[in-house]
Amino acid sequence: MFNKELLDILVCPISKGKLEYDEKQNVLICQDSRLKYPIEDDIPIMLPERAEKF
Repeated sequence: MFNKELLDILVCPISKGKLEYDEKQNVLICQDSRLKYPIEDDIPIMLPERAEKF
């Protein structure tokens, strides 16, 4: 299970914007950069090359 407390310290590496957790897709979303970052084994993968545009 993803630790939601991480949302207090993590930011998007592109825009430095706030992230939201989408439990259904198991991703972190940045509205500013319009990117979704995957979460694998409860670890957010914050690499821009792994992010998906939406």
